Amino acid sequence: MKKIDKLSKQGRAVAVRVTEPCDAEGFPAASSWERAVPLRFRVDWRGKNVDPERETEVRLLWTQETLFLRFRARYRSITVFPDAERNGRRDQLWERDVAEAFLQPDRSNPRRYKEFEVSPNGFWIDLDIAPGEKHDLKSGLKRRAVLDTGQETWIAELAIPMKCLVAKFDPAATWRVNFYRVEGPKEPRFYSAWRPTRTPVPNFHVPEAFGELIFTTTKK
Repeated sequence: MKKIDKLSKQGRAVAVRVTEPCDAEGFPAASSWERAVPLRFRVDWRGKNVDPERETEVRLLWTQETLFLRFRARYRSITVFPDAERNGRRDQLWERDVAEAFLQPDRSNPRRYKEFEVSPNGFWIDLDIAPGEKHDLKSGLKRRAVLDTGQETWIAELAIPMKCLVAKFDPAATWRVNFYRVEGPKEPRFYSAWRPTRTPVPNFHVPEAFGELIFTTTKK
């Protein structure tokens, strides 16, 4: 465990293999999430302005078929869209509160990656990003979200099919990844990043700042 926690601090995220059955909705059980390695950040996109009341925790699990992400977000305020498509997809979701994951399974094309966003009320968007363009990924993801106003936290889980990320999943491969949060109804909003992009103005689309994602079978 200490070795893996150290890797996380060095810019390496760790996804742990799911060994227990998923629940009726197809998400990992609470005991599986407990085995996952927590990754936390509470600074802005420049690596400054620490705000513990807006800390974000990310945990990752995997099977051969699915990558699971769990965001636990502390918040000062909640701002969400009131409406979305029937399946929960919401264009321009980043204009309200969101947690985001940028995943780059193919390191040979450093300017191309997948973007996933989820809001406190469970709306989502998935995008295929390439230089100068973005398209709907149509990943077939599943999601769920819970807002706890008493604890001032919200939790969102994503179940992302591996087939939308890679042709054939190889757990020995090392991916690149970054995680972000946006909170606030208007500027200046709080733009937070696991691996700071350090741009003059908020910009998450800086793949040079991505960390690494490794896959393991057990939490050590």
